[in-house]
Amino acid sequence: MTALKRWAWMTAGVAILGSSLTACAPLIVAGAAGSVMVAYDRRTAGTQLEDETIEVRAKAAVREQLGTRVRIDATSYNRRVLITGDVPNEADKQAVERVVSGVQNVKDVVNAADVMSTPSFWDRSNDLILTGKVRAAFIDVKLPQSAVKVTTERAVVYLMGRVTEDEAKKATEAARSVSGVQRVVRIFEFISQQELDRLKPAPAKT
Repeated sequence: MTALKRWAWMTAGVAILGSSLTACAPLIVAGAAGSVMVAYDRRTAGTQLEDETIEVRAKAAVREQLGTRVRIDATSYNRRVLITGDVPNEADKQAVERVVSGVQNVKDVVNAADVMSTPSFWDRSNDLILTGKVRAAFIDVKLPQSAVKVTTERAVVYLMGRVTEDEAKKATEAARSVSGVQRVVRIFEFISQQELDRLKPAPAKT
């Protein structure tokens, strides 16, 4: 089975099981060569909810204040927001950043919006495919899917998450290995191995 097919299978499994799992529950997924990985989010349940709320509010605020002349997306991880998409000029790019910075609970903004025309449908479809391939590559290097958020815009891959130096290296190399990826931008929050060990769920009592 190819890495991309494994990713598709895993994603479908997560969608089916998602409604029956709590926000803090670990999720067991199949990896390469039949290996098993335990995926868990390194943010608290409250922070996960905050991030989801920030994304919705940020995009709504931009639409309300700048209308349809800008096409942006907002991805939040641990209250740091990545802005991607396109705007018609530099003034609008800065305006988008000011709007997103003003959203409740946002602590930092990375403005990666491009000043250029909107990409074609095929370009946007290719970005979705690249995102899927990068996530599949994470499975092959045994990197937990929940550790890194992947966003792709015009074949540039943005990586966000709370990771160790070793995990950051694995994620970066895996993303760079995917055919069609033009560049990889790391927006990581680094943690020590000791902190990672503390974040791991305690083993279930028998």
